[in-house]
Amino acid sequence: MTTKREAPAPLSACDEPLASRYDVALLDLDGVVYVGPDPVPDASENLRKAAKEGVRIGFVTNNASRPPGAVAEHLTSFGLDVLTEDVVTSAQAAARLIAADFPKGSPVLVIGGEGLYAALEEYELQPVRSSDAHPVAVVQGFHPDVNWVMLADGAHAINEGAKWYATNLDLTIPTAAGMAPGNGTLVQAVRAAVGVDPVVAGKPEPPLLETSIERLEAKHPLMIGDRLDSDIEGAHKVGIASLWVATGVHDAHDLARAPKDQRPTYIAAGLGALAEKQPGVKVEGGKHSCEGWTAEVVDGAVTVKGDGEPYDGLRAILSAVWAAVDEPPKPAKSAAKSVGRGRRPLPKPAAAPGSIAIDAALHRIGLDK
Repeated sequence: MTTKREAPAPLSACDEPLASRYDVALLDLDGVVYVGPDPVPDASENLRKAAKEGVRIGFVTNNASRPPGAVAEHLTSFGLDVLTEDVVTSAQAAARLIAADFPKGSPVLVIGGEGLYAALEEYELQPVRSSDAHPVAVVQGFHPDVNWVMLADGAHAINEGAKWYATNLDLTIPTAAGMAPGNGTLVQAVRAAVGVDPVVAGKPEPPLLETSIERLEAKHPLMIGDRLDSDIEGAHKVGIASLWVATGVHDAHDLARAPKDQRPTYIAAGLGALAEKQPGVKVEGGKHSCEGWTAEVVDGAVTVKGDGEPYDGLRAILSAVWAAVDEPPKPAKSAAKSVGRGRRPLPKPAAAPGSIAIDAALHRIGLDK
């Protein structure tokens, strides 16, 4: 297991291209490299450029439906040079957890597809298809062929004492046609029948990133993802830097509302950021400046002035919003305003997440919906 590290501060500066600063880029797949069967525009070209800078490209996915070889083949079809060992899946992370709890050859019931079968066999565990095989564990991962019979059989095994593992708890999964139910939705269905929670392998829980760091021999890794509640929070939990890209599930509004453990080290429109430096944000007297933009929160709304690259403006806006949200409660100016003699003045609460208006500011920098 990896040593716990301390994640860099959100919106940090980087005075060299990210591909030069970090030795391994850990890329989420859905919403970052591809959406459904199709590549994200320019993703392949940007990854080839980053690889030429010396950074190793690793692909880390919560999707357990396919084995690493099939994922590598899919990525190769985009013109990328990808080996099977460059791909790490939540199925592998789950199998690693089970192998640490049970001896080789132990029967494990699969609710999922070929990705889970391959991972269990890699760790010398015996995948089974029925609770009649008396499995010691049940492992559940996304696959489009998962049906009620599989869910019911898994619930029977768990209720009979099998230990339950889930590859991930993502409620949705991006597809070419739009959002669809993810593994987390199906896990909730099983939980309703068993009354216990599974051991979770995928992001944001540490096992998948720990497995990836180990397999890819990363010393100074950078996690890249589109989801704040899995990719970015997962990076925080293992103490590594993160890059949020705007090609998937979450957008600028979600960033503004992000709690501390879901705020990325860096932000960018896409994977082209790997070949770029990252400007920091300067704060002076409540004003937050990044390159040509300055933002501040006034009367519950963000105002932004200046000109330049939209994502520099977004950095200034996010810094202003997060500072307002994180500001500790202020004491009342006068005890005379309190009600009743001898009572302490009520503190003025900090701004609540989502209570600060940002639409006009995002429109001003050109990043409104």
